[in-house]
Amino acid sequence: MRERGAGAVPAFDAEWVGAVRAGSMALVEFAVWGEISSARLGAVERLRKRALELGAKLRSLCNDRAWIPHPREQLKSALAGALAVSEALAAVDASVCEMNGGRDLAALQQQHAALARRLDGLRERSNCWAAELEALNGGEPPNGA
Repeated sequence: MRERGAGAVPAFDAEWVGAVRAGSMALVEFAVWGEISSARLGAVERLRKRALELGAKLRSLCNDRAWIPHPREQLKSALAGALAVSEALAAVDASVCEMNGGRDLAALQQQHAALARRLDGLRERSNCWAAELEALNGGEPPNGA
């Protein structure tokens, strides 16, 4: 995952976005169409909902922020998107752990693990955005970000 340059609009390279998109789609495919099961009532439906929510959060994170006029607001938007992705991924993690059977369980777990690995660098990128935001604020910790 790369950014377009120091002080640039927070953006991801096309290769990373493509890989995340493919991983998200594969996860959704196994969650929605795969043969998986859980002993807990409603757990499979919860997984499906959470996988779709994660995909939506990833789409939002990868959106171009060039239309936002101020660099500070661009960074705040990117940080909020990264936080939303982290929370959605944690919810999917919990749901995947609830699954305990079905022909496609191993494939679902593999797709989930691959997507989670791909998103590992997001925390580091978020820390860079937070530092840049703090610098824009004149060294003051960001309010509400």
